[in-house]
Amino acid sequence: MSLVSGVSIVSVVSGPVLPATAPATSAQDSTTVVGGERLGLPAVQVAPLAGAPALPSALTGRSWLVADAGTGEVLAARNAHIPLPPASTLKMLFADTVLPKFDPALEHQVTEAELANLGVGSSLVGVKEDLPYRVEDLWRGVFLRSGNDAVHVLAHMNGGLQKTVAEMQARAQSLQARDTRVISPDGYDMDGQVSSAYDLTLFARAGLRNADFRSYCSTRTAQFPGGVDKLTGRRTSYGIANTDRLLGKYPGLIGVKNGYTTNAGATFTGAAERGGRTLLVTIMHPEAQGKIYDEAASLLDWGFAAAGKVQPVGVLVEDMAVTASLSAPSAPGAPGAPAGGSGPIAVAQPHAAKNSGPDLGPAAWTAAALGAALALWAAGRTAARRRRPAEALPPPAAPRTGSISVGGRGLRRLLRRARTLVRGTRGHR
Repeated sequence: MSLVSGVSIVSVVSGPVLPATAPATSAQDSTTVVGGERLGLPAVQVAPLAGAPALPSALTGRSWLVADAGTGEVLAARNAHIPLPPASTLKMLFADTVLPKFDPALEHQVTEAELANLGVGSSLVGVKEDLPYRVEDLWRGVFLRSGNDAVHVLAHMNGGLQKTVAEMQARAQSLQARDTRVISPDGYDMDGQVSSAYDLTLFARAGLRNADFRSYCSTRTAQFPGGVDKLTGRRTSYGIANTDRLLGKYPGLIGVKNGYTTNAGATFTGAAERGGRTLLVTIMHPEAQGKIYDEAASLLDWGFAAAGKVQPVGVLVEDMAVTASLSAPSAPGAPGAPAGGSGPIAVAQPHAAKNSGPDLGPAAWTAAALGAALALWAAGRTAARRRRPAEALPPPAAPRTGSISVGGRGLRRLLRRARTLVRGTRGHR
C-alpha cells in the first residue's frame, strides 16, 4: 500500500489464474484505456479513504467491477477490460440496439426460418413457428428465460442475424465498449466473441435509461403464449420466471441480466437502488457458477457502504452518439437555430401583422417591422450579455415604477415611433 496525497492506493493481485483459452491481458492500449488508466491494470483497483470498508474477501470472479450508475464513478474493479466470453449478458447489448425499433404491441407471425440454426443446448423460451407473438412477449422471453429463440425472431424482424450483429457492433463502438466483439446476437459461445466487465456495465447503464428495457429486466414472472388447444381452438399460455436469483431477494435490485455457458462460465450484471443511489455490478467467471450471486450481492453491499468513502479508480464513459447530439449546434438559418450560441430565440410578431388581411397599409407594415426589430434588438442584447464573462455583468438594477428600465433612450424612441405609427394605422382602416 502506498499513500499519495492522503489517499490510500491499493492494488491487490488475487483470485484464480485465467485459463489458457482466455486473454491474459486487457484489450486496451495502456495509454488510452477507456475510463481511466487504472482500469487497464490487472490487479484489484480500489482507493479507500478514512473509514472505508474493506472489500469482500471471498471474491473469485476473474473480472469484476462496481460503479455508481448516476455519476459513472467506478468504485472498485479487477481486470475490468480483460475480454472474456460474455454468455447471455451480451443480450443487454442486443436489447439496447433492437428494443427501441418495434412497438411492444406489434404482432409478428413466426416462420420456420427464424428458428433455424439455434445453437446446440441453447436456452429457449418456447417460441413456435406459424404462430403470432407480440413483441413485448418476445422481449419477456429474452429477459426472463434468456431465450435464444426469441432473440433470433427479433433479429430476423430487424433484418437478419448479420445485420443485427453489425448494428450491435456499431452500438458497442458508440458506447465506447472497445473490448466487445459480437459474432452472435444471443451471446451463444462463438470463436472470437468476447466482452468485458467494463463493457457489460456500459450496456446495462445505457439499457436502463430505456423504460421498456428497465421494465423487462425487472419482471420476475410472466405468462408466455403457448400453442393452440386442439379441443377449444384457443391459444394457451404458461408461466415463465426470471432466472436472475437475486431479483426479488436482494433489497432494491432492478435487474439486469445473467448468463452461463460451459465456455464462459457464469456471468452477471446487476443494478440495485438504495438511499437514492443506483449501483451497477458486473462479475465474470467466478470459480463456481453458484457463487456469482453471492459475490454480486457482497459487492453491492460493499458499494453502498463505501459510497463517499473511496476515491473513484475510473469512470463509465458516456455514449458518444448522445454526447455528439447534445453538443452539435443547429445549422445557421435553421428553424430554432440559436443566436450567438444562446439557444433558440422565437421572434414574436405584432398582433396586427398576424391578423391583418391583404389591405394592410404601409404604416402598419412599418409598425410590424419595428415590432420585429424591437424583438430582435432585445434578443441581441440578451445574447450579447450571455456571451460576456460572468464577472463582467453588472449587478441587476432595481426596477423603476412607472418607467421602462430595460431599453435606454434608443429603445424609448423606437417605442414612441411604433406607437405613433400604430395610431396612424388605425385611422386608415
